[in-house]
Amino acid sequence: MTTEELTIEVQKALEEIRPFLKSDGGDITLISIEEDKHVKVRLEGACTSCSVNQMTLKAGVETTIKKFAPQIETVVNIL
Repeated sequence: MTTEELTIEVQKALEEIRPFLKSDGGDITLISIEEDKHVKVRLEGACTSCSVNQMTLKAGVETTIKKFAPQIETVVNIL
């Protein structure tokens, strides 16, 4: 998978999870993909102060991204 194809797949994953985040007043933005295996995102809105945002990041966002792009190893939130 090329870097461009990987970016498209990660964006598809974020589009799948975005409605759930928006329903709670949040959102997510892709910041970067490094070495084609490390994704940096920014949780926004209500997600920034939510006490379970790390669980959302791992259980929701990372799982969904890996479904679309299995070669991704890590997903981190950049403040």
